Amino acid sequence: MKKAIFFDLDGTLTDPGQGITNSVMYALEHFGIQVRDRRELYRFIGPPLTDAFRQYYGFSQTQAREALRLYRVYFADRGIFENELYPGIPRMLGALRAAGLRLAVATSKPEEYAARILEHFQIDGFFELLAGNTLQEERPTKGEVIAYALKKLGLLPEETVMVGDRSHDVIGAAENGMAAVGVLYGYGSRRELEDAGAVRIAATVEELARLLPAL
Repeated sequence: MKKAIFFDLDGTLTDPGQGITNSVMYALEHFGIQVRDRRELYRFIGPPLTDAFRQYYGFSQTQAREALRLYRVYFADRGIFENELYPGIPRMLGALRAAGLRLAVATSKPEEYAARILEHFQIDGFFELLAGNTLQEERPTKGEVIAYALKKLGLLPEETVMVGDRSHDVIGAAENGMAAVGVLYGYGSRRELEDAGAVRIAATVEELARLLPAL
């Protein structure tokens, strides 16, 4: 059985759709880009943002960094709390802790922002560690964040499982020799998660809560 579970934040513990897309829109407007359908920007939820700006809008590295700066201007004051906790998350986390599992957050979001979100939703107390990127982009990939979390907690990959809604969560886990469980209530698809190598997939928070203690 596993000793610890790492959770992604965006799309796994909370639904940040409005805040992230509003922040991306704010950044894109600086470059004269108007987005009519918010759903086009859901692909920004999860992956490193500079990579997303480069991949989806063809930005140079310099432009992507400026877009990230502008994104944070909106996000730090407003977008951070344009966010909702998925129903059932506190109950699941409490049950996992009661079962003796160690819990951590592993997010591509800067730790400074992630800490404010966890505290806002009053779920910070469930986690032994918050591992994320930094505002200086020192851990820009999910693989680097997971490696950092494993080291900080003194865990072996085979003792731990990663839970997330996007392929980069699964791939980042695999880069560290760790299994990953995908969730479908966030922003990734079953095909995306299966193709990335998720060992199990949960459609709902309730299904995830039943699945994790048995791994």
